[in-house]
Amino acid sequence: MNQDFPRIIKLLRKERGLHQNEAAEQLGVNQSLLSHYERGKRECGLDFLTAAADFYGVSVDYLLGRTSSRTGMIVSEEQLPESTVSEGYEGDPAGAPTMLKKKVITNSLEVIFSLLVKSKNHKLANAVSSFLLTAVYRAYRMLYSAGNNDENSFSVPHETVAGACFAKLSIDDAKAAAAVKGGSKDEKINNARIEREFPRQSSALFMTVTNVEHDLHKLIK
Repeated sequence: MNQDFPRIIKLLRKERGLHQNEAAEQLGVNQSLLSHYERGKRECGLDFLTAAADFYGVSVDYLLGRTSSRTGMIVSEEQLPESTVSEGYEGDPAGAPTMLKKKVITNSLEVIFSLLVKSKNHKLANAVSSFLLTAVYRAYRMLYSAGNNDENSFSVPHETVAGACFAKLSIDDAKAAAAVKGGSKDEKINNARIEREFPRQSSALFMTVTNVEHDLHKLIK
């Protein structure tokens, strides 16, 4: 049974502001059956799947959790906006996927920081910014250490940096969670809004969500 479908059809219904009985009527099923679908108690047939995709204006791939893009669009490297610094990878086979990931990350961050500014939640912005800065610092340290470079360039010893960064990320995560309880002055976030406000960068963010959740499910299992 698909684990994403129940979550997604419930999410789409709530985004529309529909009660379960209202959505069921529009989709041509009874409320009891829709309830089973939303709770993952029963699998739907192809007719309902296509009807739900048409009704909510999304792709079947989105309904099944195969992509976080509502249109199901798969984005190539060429379609993502360039970042301010662009390097060539000179035919290196490993360079192309790395450059694609760079575009995905930089475009995703454009969305995140824009949403942080709009939230007007300064504690949340500080916590998320600190979290991301620590992740960038840790990534640089990993790259630096891989080259057998002089670790004296840093004040935090190589032997303790991994644990210290992990602790800092955990603290920032906790601070962000606490800041969220304080509320936001920005409107609710959903995929429709992200696609509307960030027509170019949204695909990169959705790609990030899909890929990371794929990896996280492996850990959970």
